[in-house]
Amino acid sequence: MTTAVPPEPPTNCVLCPRLVDYRADNRRSQPDWHNAPVSSFGDDNARLLIVGLAPGVSGANKTGRPFTGDFAGDLLYETLAKFGFSSGTYAAHPDDGVSLTDCMITNAVRCVPPQNKPVGSEINTCRDFLSARIQALPNLVAILALGKIAHDSVLKVFSLRLAEFRFTHGGQHNVAEGLTLFDSYHCSRYNTNTGRLTPEMFHDVFGAMRNHLDA
Repeated sequence: MTTAVPPEPPTNCVLCPRLVDYRADNRRSQPDWHNAPVSSFGDDNARLLIVGLAPGVSGANKTGRPFTGDFAGDLLYETLAKFGFSSGTYAAHPDDGVSLTDCMITNAVRCVPPQNKPVGSEINTCRDFLSARIQALPNLVAILALGKIAHDSVLKVFSLRLAEFRFTHGGQHNVAEGLTLFDSYHCSRYNTNTGRLTPEMFHDVFGAMRNHLDA
């Protein structure tokens, strides 16, 4: 796991042409939105890193903070507060005063993709930033992957074979010495509306991570 890039992409990152074009389209239609790569948010001394998929077009792409402004953030930030990883009251905008403790949130892909679906080349390109983000956290003990794409991207950071670390909700994998990967279904509106992920299921994963960190 080596990298020569910083943990956060520049605001004018041009590495993925399709995403650059989509950002430009959004900037023309919504000039007051963030419309740029979304930086990680949280505690630089975090023991827990949460990895999502990518910014939502009217969520983090609008607000500039991961999981802020869309339904997925409602469940995530409520759960972070419940398990002692945040303080303040989440109000779906970046100046709501929420701060994270012992936790950081990032995404496998830092720019919003069309239809919320990054392609393989975009995931692979942005993985350098994920790798750098992981390396920049000196106290990291646990990573939570929200969904299979995030799970696979973390495994590839560590050059691990995907077939040996199958994604399952609630799964736990030792990916490096002293570092455990936890898996959860993504806290998207679709997953919660269909019952694939309930708040209780999400809380169970966070309970396991809290026990792991406090052991």
